[in-house]
Amino acid sequence: MNGELIWVLCLLMIAVVLFATGKVRMDAVALLVIVAFILSGTLTMTEALSGFSDPNVILIGALFIIGEGLVRTGVATSMGSWLVKMAGSSEVKMLVLLMLTVAGLGAFMSSTGVVAIFIPVVLSVSMRMKISPSRLMMPLSFAGLISGMMTLVATPPNLVINSELLREGLGGFSFFSVTPLGLVILVMGILYMLLMRFMLKGEKEEHQRDGWKRRTFRDLIKEYHLTGRARRLAIRPGSPLIGQRLDDLKLRERYGANVIGLERWRRFRRVIVNVNGVSEFRARDVLLIDMSAADVDLREFCAEQLLEPMILRGEYFSDQALDVGMAEVSPMPESEMLGKTVREIGFRSRYGVNVVGFKRDGVAKSGVVVDEPLQLGDIILVVGSWKLIGQLSQTGRDFLVLNMPVEESAVSPAHSQAPHAVFCLVLMVALMLTDEIPNPVAAIVACLLMGKFRCIDAESAYKAIHWPSIILIVGMMPFALALQKTGGVDLVVKGLLEFGGGYGPYMMMICLFAMCSTIGLFISNTATAVLMAPIALATAKSMGVSPYPFAMVVAMAASAAFMTPVSSPVNTLVLGPGHYQFSDFVKMGVPFTVLVMVVCVLLIPVLFPF
Repeated sequence: MNGELIWVLCLLMIAVVLFATGKVRMDAVALLVIVAFILSGTLTMTEALSGFSDPNVILIGALFIIGEGLVRTGVATSMGSWLVKMAGSSEVKMLVLLMLTVAGLGAFMSSTGVVAIFIPVVLSVSMRMKISPSRLMMPLSFAGLISGMMTLVATPPNLVINSELLREGLGGFSFFSVTPLGLVILVMGILYMLLMRFMLKGEKEEHQRDGWKRRTFRDLIKEYHLTGRARRLAIRPGSPLIGQRLDDLKLRERYGANVIGLERWRRFRRVIVNVNGVSEFRARDVLLIDMSAADVDLREFCAEQLLEPMILRGEYFSDQALDVGMAEVSPMPESEMLGKTVREIGFRSRYGVNVVGFKRDGVAKSGVVVDEPLQLGDIILVVGSWKLIGQLSQTGRDFLVLNMPVEESAVSPAHSQAPHAVFCLVLMVALMLTDEIPNPVAAIVACLLMGKFRCIDAESAYKAIHWPSIILIVGMMPFALALQKTGGVDLVVKGLLEFGGGYGPYMMMICLFAMCSTIGLFISNTATAVLMAPIALATAKSMGVSPYPFAMVVAMAASAAFMTPVSSPVNTLVLGPGHYQFSDFVKMGVPFTVLVMVVCVLLIPVLFPF
């Protein structure tokens, strides 16, 4: 063992200790490693900074942007809503659908992002089912990790392994090379969680977090007596409303009909449009109306204005919560609006939202509230665009937004562009499958199209990239090069061959998996893949067998970070909401990691023969 190798190994140990203790940021450690290699002369400037020119670094950054586009357009949130609807009150069905959905979404976007999206969904479902969130949070975490085994671009370790194959002059994996293994492990994970979830007792319901007390649309609808007031009415051809401005029609005065929004056909689909006093109606528009006057004959109203009643799902437009917002606001002490009625203020014209409810001394008033003079302490319920509601407290010193309901957290700023986001994702996958266009270029094309379709803006795109992860990958790549240059890889390979080489490639796969899992307890799965990829390929070369089985087992082992809450950010995210302890991950993760290893050792040689 030469002096340079000893220096590299010491530097590696220092980095591992810093990673494990968390005293220094991981990306800072990675940059310090680059500086140390250059100043010590172990690597040249070009070699130490070679990670910045790796195409997979660009690909990983682009995938962060695509994942953010799916979040901003509400694609991921819509999946969560579908999940709640399909599962009903069945815990088993919820667990199965949750793991399938998270693994499916995580195959194309950041697993950490997917898990973050579904944590509030799981908390809400747990409250409704009256079960501890711990019974679903661990399955959520495991599904997020398994999603990394579903496609080539699902997680950075897969791309690191693929990059190492290409660097050695070998053909890389295809987009779905890992999918058969991932599907088997996903099915095994679902069965494992169904059998073992009794071990996840968590805390009792009364100790669950106070965040659940935040009110929902349904709570506000009940408090302000809005049940039965909502209508969806389509404008038929020939209607006297066509071409008329809303203020000129005086629908509130004549019929007690308050138009709070409308659905309009745009590019072969309906979108919800905010309305104000100068909005003009068109044929085929569907009006979202609050009928505050109980004595109005709906049939007569529809007959006079040539309107057709449409099906309304959910109480008081609660199913339109992604587009139609609702919140409580109160006049400020110095507001000039005190003493004026809603009608005198011209609330809709001035602020762009509609007043549909009114509280004084904590008691909600029924019927028409627009002629009630505002007093200090009054609370009014407004309905309209989420963006305009948010601006209410920023437009001056008149009103303070008191309470935003739970649904506000699920609002997507580019919700109407969801079909375009799905198109960009499908196009990227299709381009990657053709092998005619490099994967990084396919991802960049998808990012540019998402910008073109306004699924994401430039500021959000740059913020979406998790720069610490990018710097970590770039900083760990020189380690693999330094170990090869100083003979460290050859030394590790020699040790592995002496230990398990005489028992054949199957034993070597077990050794590689165990080694990856052990290293992964202390450093990130991406850094583990960077270190283990050259060792796996060199071991295969020394044994005279195909490198693909060994490369694949490293990729699978890097994603199998089930054993501790710090093995992956996915596990760390659910630690608090699930009320878990460190031991919960150990007792659930260790047996499952062993099962994953057995599946990999048996199945990988079938898919990738030696």
